[in-house]
Amino acid sequence: MSFPIASHEFKARAFALVPCAGVGERAGVGGPKQYHPVAGRAVVAHTLAALTAVPRLEATLVVLSPDDTQFERHTPDFQGDRAWVARVGGASRAESVANGLQELLARGAQPHDWVLVHDAARCLIQPDWVQRLIDACEDDEVGGLLALPLADTLKAAIQGPNGEPRAQHTVDRAGKWAAQTPQMFRLGLLAPALTSALADPETAAAITDEASAIEMLGHQPRLVPGAYDNFKVTWPGDFALAERLLSTRP
Repeated sequence: MSFPIASHEFKARAFALVPCAGVGERAGVGGPKQYHPVAGRAVVAHTLAALTAVPRLEATLVVLSPDDTQFERHTPDFQGDRAWVARVGGASRAESVANGLQELLARGAQPHDWVLVHDAARCLIQPDWVQRLIDACEDDEVGGLLALPLADTLKAAIQGPNGEPRAQHTVDRAGKWAAQTPQMFRLGLLAPALTSALADPETAAAITDEASAIEMLGHQPRLVPGAYDNFKVTWPGDFALAERLLSTRP
């Protein structure tokens, strides 16, 4: 699906969408990881500060759980005409993003506009990286995502006799990339891709990011080199690493 440009001066807008309805069970911090403090502020506050500093973004929409009562307390600086919040989060990331896309449409976004979906827990994102993705993808027929070629040796694991993980064989890493966010697609392409995938429980389980839904339609998203710092805070040790990196930035 492509969206032809109506005139030479036409330029689609770009919106950021941040799904922020998760509970962060793997993080081990006793609550939603997006609200855990790192380098003086909540994880998601760092994320939103970076996105707000990207001039090309028309607005940033944060999708929260309907019963979220913490967001405003942890993000006092997320204010103004470009700071949008909707408590329409679903049971999964894909549902939250799909609901957020409908919210963007309700607020005036158009099918030809770009949506950059970014993990709330990728709090080390920098405005320049977001702009690099926009520059690389705004003329692309499909869109794309920040990603990195895999550098580590990969092992396929099996369960050992005492339940411990054991390496079964080495997986060829050639041509394999680790997906990051933001992931940038036209609203009019991403919305039906997610709706179609979520309609079937088997395909819904396979939607681990927005690009996977686009791939199911036969498209090939562009891979734009990201940064090693752009990791998702997931495990307990990630918070200490994020703290060190954020504390040493200018």
